[in-house]
Amino acid sequence: MATTYQISHRTLYSYPSPVTVAHYMARLMPRQLPTQSCPWHEIHIRPEPACRAPTRQDAFGNPIVYFEIEGTHHQLEVVARSFVRIHDRPTPEPRLSPPWDSIAAACRHDQWSPATAAAEFLWPSPLVPIHPELADFAAPSFPAGRPILEGVADLNARIFRSFQFDPEATSAATPVMDAFHQRRGVCQDMAHIMTGCLRSLGLPARYVSGYLETIPPPGQPRLIGADASHAWTSVWCGESLGWIDADPTNDLLPRNRHITIGWGRDFSDVSPLTGVSIGSPHQALTVSVDVMALDD
Repeated sequence: MATTYQISHRTLYSYPSPVTVAHYMARLMPRQLPTQSCPWHEIHIRPEPACRAPTRQDAFGNPIVYFEIEGTHHQLEVVARSFVRIHDRPTPEPRLSPPWDSIAAACRHDQWSPATAAAEFLWPSPLVPIHPELADFAAPSFPAGRPILEGVADLNARIFRSFQFDPEATSAATPVMDAFHQRRGVCQDMAHIMTGCLRSLGLPARYVSGYLETIPPPGQPRLIGADASHAWTSVWCGESLGWIDADPTNDLLPRNRHITIGWGRDFSDVSPLTGVSIGSPHQALTVSVDVMALDD
């Protein structure tokens, strides 16, 4: 089974005083994956860039576009549009997955293997620490010898039950341990917490950025532009299974409704737009996302 999505992601920066120069990197193009294809993608930038480099890949293989704006402007608008086809990903039988502690041990061998390559995502990163409190929270899900997918599913569910989704509780700059102690936050916080929990037990985990189609309540119309970027976690489950995604915000293992833009150590590696501007010391940011399934 496959589903095609039409995606629009509009970002608008408004400046109260003129900006004269802006250099930005955009990560807005969906990745090409075995279960995901992007047959069409475009990015419109206003004002017209003085320089726009061809699409290339960053260190994690994510598509990126660099552009420069020169000349006075009071707004910067970036609109990315894509068609993405997602093929259903069957979830492996959790009880048949390898023991989690054998995977943790394999990632620390001194010879190269797919496991030691995955260990790139085992260490602390700018936004995700290795912390004893995170290890203690995760430990009940991972008793010795437990199949890794059983542990991942259990931790996924415990974060979902223990943390409240609250968009007012945190910001993009809130430290992970603050969100952890508050037991509330948004998908970025949940993904960072789960990633930190797994790494603190010695399991490679990466932060995944993308989209999730919003389903309106029964009887209510679908609102254009009311969707949002989403984030979840991916954990290395051994050579036989590879990387398996887990969404602690919704307590599920993604199948065909999650659209992957990119992954990295944490949000700082996959922010949709990063860069610098010269001029106005302040800015107002407006983001509008629309994710529409075309052939449910």
